[in-house]
Amino acid sequence: MSRHPEVLWAQRSDKVYLTVALPDAKDINIKCEPQGSFSFSAIGVQGEPFHFTLDLYGPITPDGCKTKAGLRNILCSIQKDQKGWWKRLLKTEEKPAPYIKVDWNKWCDEDEEDTTTDLASDDDDAAYVGQDGGSSDDDGMLYLPDLEKARK
Repeated sequence: MSRHPEVLWAQRSDKVYLTVALPDAKDINIKCEPQGSFSFSAIGVQGEPFHFTLDLYGPITPDGCKTKAGLRNILCSIQKDQKGWWKRLLKTEEKPAPYIKVDWNKWCDEDEEDTTTDLASDDDDAAYVGQDGGSSDDDGMLYLPDLEKARK
């Protein structure tokens, strides 16, 4: 029986971004179909199969689907057939499966799109660099200099 990896999603007017959290995946297979079907399968680090299929909200351009595999996750950029914002990720109005979550780190509202750089432009591989990289003790920490003074 196959398992489902955690899938994070975000969108822009022309693309949907999926991040599949599956460290050290092997035999990664992605299939994009014009009507909006996205299929993923891979073998996990311990040889367990992972698979899921998503019926996306709108049609997509299969030639515009790009995938980059990293050490900790697989990043997928899916080209929408028509530019525009989707109300949700999936066609169904039911609550999505528990393994599908919003990627708040990549999320952008419609009115913010012009001020935000594209996450995965076809020419910019740097968008994916560092996603898998090492961590720092300061990751996620906010430096507040006025609090440093209060401690002394």
